Amino acid sequence: MTAPRPRAPLPRSLRARLTVGLVTLLAVSCAAVGLAAVVELDGFLTQRLDEQLAQVGTRFPESLEHDGRLPDDHDGDEHADTRRMATGTFGARLLDGTVTHKGLIRSGDPAADLNVDLTARDAARLARVPADGRPHTVDLSALHDYRVVASPGRDGDVLLVGLPLEPVEATVHRLELVAGVVFGLALVVTGVAGACWVRWSLRPLSRVAATATRVSELPLASGEVALPPRAPDTDPHGEVGQVATAFNRMLGHVEDALTKRHAVEERLRRFAADASHELRTPVASVRGHAELALLHPGPVPPEVTRALERITAESARMGEMVDDLLLLARLDAGRPLERRPVDLTRLVLDAVTDARAAGPAHRWSLDLPEEPVTVPGDAHRLHQALANLLANARLHTPTGTKVTVTLEVGAAQAALSVHDDGPGVPEDIRPTVFERFTRAEHRRRPGAFGGGAGLGLSIVAAVAEAHGGSVELESRPGATTFTVRLPTTP
Repeated sequence: MTAPRPRAPLPRSLRARLTVGLVTLLAVSCAAVGLAAVVELDGFLTQRLDEQLAQVGTRFPESLEHDGRLPDDHDGDEHADTRRMATGTFGARLLDGTVTHKGLIRSGDPAADLNVDLTARDAARLARVPADGRPHTVDLSALHDYRVVASPGRDGDVLLVGLPLEPVEATVHRLELVAGVVFGLALVVTGVAGACWVRWSLRPLSRVAATATRVSELPLASGEVALPPRAPDTDPHGEVGQVATAFNRMLGHVEDALTKRHAVEERLRRFAADASHELRTPVASVRGHAELALLHPGPVPPEVTRALERITAESARMGEMVDDLLLLARLDAGRPLERRPVDLTRLVLDAVTDARAAGPAHRWSLDLPEEPVTVPGDAHRLHQALANLLANARLHTPTGTKVTVTLEVGAAQAALSVHDDGPGVPEDIRPTVFERFTRAEHRRRPGAFGGGAGLGLSIVAAVAEAHGGSVELESRPGATTFTVRLPTTP
């Protein structure tokens, strides 16, 4: 099986396609004009040559019958007729398909040259010319292409007279050369001028494309967005002007939508921050009253004690949720965090120690570099993010799961990874695992959901982004890794 031939690369840009199309159309037009001119000139010159052959008649081949010699000036006017014939006139007499006499009028010689070397193939070609008095083209090896007319003689022979096609061919070839040079220069000039013209004509479209490129590079997902200036206005009656007008109108709609979206986000952030701030006091008050009631010295019914304990626990959980919401609202609002050197090595040791105490049934492992790793940031928030990752691994994996915390440092960033060999994160919630309130009761360990609000991993992502870093998840059954990357320089 033969391999397919590679296709010629096609121009991709509209400017290149228009230029190539223009040059191609001109090339086809030039080829058609040139071909028509060459064919017409060749036919015209060949017709003139045929007319000359008709004027020559059979006088020259008839004169060759006088013992192979032309008569002199005193024998008649045949010699004068011969001198009036064109240079290169060929004559021959054939009898029964055999050339008996032949002659050629050469330049500067008043007599015919009877020593014309004709090969057997030339003689056969002459014998095949029909004696119909009409011109035919014959290729003679000694004389090249000739236009020949064969007529029957008085003695049962065939008389042939011919004129060379070389002047016609030379004129036609010269026209082909001139036309090729002129048309080639015209194509080059047209290609350059056409490319400049197309480039100038498509300048408004290029500006629209540049504006669209700048818009595509803007972060439109959240926050306030400032769109670039509109594409310049052009003639609205042209296609390019209509595209620019429609594009500017679309940008106006997009800008209005983004402004409204940003206003809604700001209202939601203020509402979340205000609600969280306002809820902290009553939640703390409820918790305080419940704890105070539990300290009552008198006898308290068991069901009342149980209710007070549940109120205390739920109020504590609600207080943590309110604190988390308040933190997320502040991070969304872009409030700056502390920027102090943080010893990540010490922070990892403390967080793993706390996690080991909270989950003794898990196996905890550390993989730390020999030298301390320091990053600029907020130590409290970084500790909170790492504690959330460890709590996530502890709460959503079965007992006996091995959790490994790895800290690596590169040229410009530090990578903090929490890996466990649990069942993995379900595939259906991986795309939204860092979004708020993402919960799944069956997530990784049946019956082990800790009753969280689904804000832990969203806090991890928000803290990492606030520090100029990122968080990633790689999960499959038996291997789940959360990686937080933080820059090592401010």
